[in-house]
Amino acid sequence: MQLITRFLKDRSGATAIEYGMIAALIAVVIIGTLQMIGTKLNDKFGSISAQLN
Repeated sequence: MQLITRFLKDRSGATAIEYGMIAALIAVVIIGTLQMIGTKLNDKFGSISAQLN
């Protein structure tokens, strides 16, 4: 019975899951930002290339 009570009170697993969710959210934001920047850079270089031709 003490094992079950101790297991239910243990919050260390929840903390690890929360940190994992925060890391995943940060990764999604970084990926989205890089994709947006990549698209803008691609458009800019395409424009420069067209002007050079």
